[in-house]
Amino acid sequence: MTSITGVEIELSVVIGRRTMPINHLLRMGRGAVIELEASINDEVEILANMIPIARGEVIVEGDRITVEITHKYTHDEMAN
Repeated sequence: MTSITGVEIELSVVIGRRTMPINHLLRMGRGAVIELEASINDEVEILANMIPIARGEVIVEGDRITVEITHKYTHDEMAN
């Protein structure tokens, strides 16, 4: 079996999205809060190197926050 080492992958979880003018964003200071257009039960999108690879749900247990994968995109879904 061949193994791959040293490959860097940036994983991101998109919890919600918000559109705002760039000048509003530039005026925000440290600690500013941006309200997202999402609710607690919405699915999140999981990205690998900015490419959507799966959907999931956020699970909070005590002080731990995890993401459970609910759907992995097929190659055909990722191509669209």
